[in-house]
Amino acid sequence: MWTSLAAFLHRGQGMRADHTPEQGRIDPMYLLLAAHADGAALQQLTADGFPEPSNPEPRVVSAGDLAGVVRGLEERHPRWIWHRTQDWYPALLGAGVELERCYDLTLCGAILAHSEFTAHTVYAQAAEKLTQDDELPQPLRGLQPPAPPPEQGALFDAPAPGQRPGQSLEALRAEYAAQQEALSQAGTASGTAIITDAGRRQRLQLLLAAESAGAMIAAEMQHTGVPWREELHEQILADHLGPRPAPGQRPNKLESLTAELRLLLKSPALNPDSPQELMRALHRNGIEVKTTRQWELKESSHPAILPLLDYKKLARLHAANGWAWLDTWVKDGRFQPEYVVGGVVSGRWASRGGGALQIPRQVRGAVHADPGHKLIVADASQLEPRVLVALAQDSKMAEAARDKDLYAGIAAQGFGGDRAKAKVALLGAIYGATTGESGRLMPQLARTYPRAVGFVEQAARDGEAGRTVTSRLGRSSPPPSERWLQSQHSTTAEEQRRADSIARSRGRFTRNFVVQGSAADWAACWLAELRRRLRAMRSDGAAAGELVFFLHDEVMVHCPESAVGDCIKAIEDSAATAKELLFGRIPVEFPVSVAVVDSYDNAK
Repeated sequence: MWTSLAAFLHRGQGMRADHTPEQGRIDPMYLLLAAHADGAALQQLTADGFPEPSNPEPRVVSAGDLAGVVRGLEERHPRWIWHRTQDWYPALLGAGVELERCYDLTLCGAILAHSEFTAHTVYAQAAEKLTQDDELPQPLRGLQPPAPPPEQGALFDAPAPGQRPGQSLEALRAEYAAQQEALSQAGTASGTAIITDAGRRQRLQLLLAAESAGAMIAAEMQHTGVPWREELHEQILADHLGPRPAPGQRPNKLESLTAELRLLLKSPALNPDSPQELMRALHRNGIEVKTTRQWELKESSHPAILPLLDYKKLARLHAANGWAWLDTWVKDGRFQPEYVVGGVVSGRWASRGGGALQIPRQVRGAVHADPGHKLIVADASQLEPRVLVALAQDSKMAEAARDKDLYAGIAAQGFGGDRAKAKVALLGAIYGATTGESGRLMPQLARTYPRAVGFVEQAARDGEAGRTVTSRLGRSSPPPSERWLQSQHSTTAEEQRRADSIARSRGRFTRNFVVQGSAADWAACWLAELRRRLRAMRSDGAAAGELVFFLHDEVMVHCPESAVGDCIKAIEDSAATAKELLFGRIPVEFPVSVAVVDSYDNAK
């Protein structure tokens, strides 16, 4: 199990996954980066986080020399340890330096501080105490997990007079040592062993390594950018909206629809972009809606509804991905947003600026491969339902999953071959839909697959009771707030009903969290392994692709036409490795659908 990805993520640590020394291995070399008034400070560390005896003093490297020094040290395959990957790696990539691996203290600290697997460690206690009291008692002092860093200026700018220059080496070294202690067989103040399950520790190690690898991938994808043809985007906008308007003006198509709506709604001065004005105009014309959402508007047969729906659709395109967006976010044929690794509590990524995770179908034709290249778009088919099968160890549902279409397999076993009903029932179980069609089908699903349904039902009961749930690799759901806990102490019948409703809502969240979080764990390992394989292809002198986009369970690789076959194999093999890393050799497949296209709109 601990091959391939693990070899990449843990290679050079000098220990196996269970923290026992490997025969014939020496302590690894770690390098620590910290901001410094003159550039950056580097220090060689032992596996325990202490300075290497042969290099006890930090080395200060000027801003101009840093890239060259790092490039030379990278030949020794170190693991770089820093506060945040985003603070250092983008500038190094800009200087042409690509690194193999790192340990991101901020991302790892956030996981360790809240994971059920480390809940009783001194590190986690310090994190909890920080939210309650600034003054930490012994033995918690010095082990504070990192707080989210403030926005920083240019990477190597000297600090302003009186300003402290970034994170100190001492603080970073102490933080790294504290995190390693939380991962080890450390005890509480009373000396009680914390993590007695070696398997849990191994899984948590894998999560931290994959999360740190994800931070590097995010920076690399931002640096590389999604290939984007600006002239194609301009043509798409012209086809939908008309010619580029003057600043502050509506495009021709929106202006024409505005005139039509004013006439049909008898409102000569209507601004359809104003929700208040639009609601008043609809009500004056007998269209009694509570919102202007599409599904509610469609219930009316008024002649203004169709042009209004057209207006809303085109207005979204103009606002979200129109000419202003194009001018701001696409430069030199590349869209380069900033990804936020672990930006969602379940471990899913988010993005900062540009809406990278929401590229609408209308503009996907602008995502176009360079000449002589192809886009390989791969997504994990039915990822969350298959993750549930693996988590619950439901052998009957595993049989249904043997074919590529899990929903069809479930339909054949328990829903008379009706695939649509099988899908509604299974997704309802994962997302907690207990009313309507999903609620009606749930009993049949529970009878056919008691282990799978029981697994998510237990997660829901845990949430309703105020407990946390944990993903496969060790990311835990946030604990209930003090306000939530207070709400559960009801004194009247009305308060009890409200408390029950709030509890059920949290149960729906934890029911989904344990599946979605484990799917995010799988995707993180898939990404990290794919990056390793693509790097290996390049280091062997072969043509290879680059990761340029990632969305939950979908990756996009931009590669030369000659490398398409090898890249597809790397994608598929990486998916298989990710499954084994999370679940071992189980009889559940995680198939990947692959499309080789010139433009993103042809991928699905």
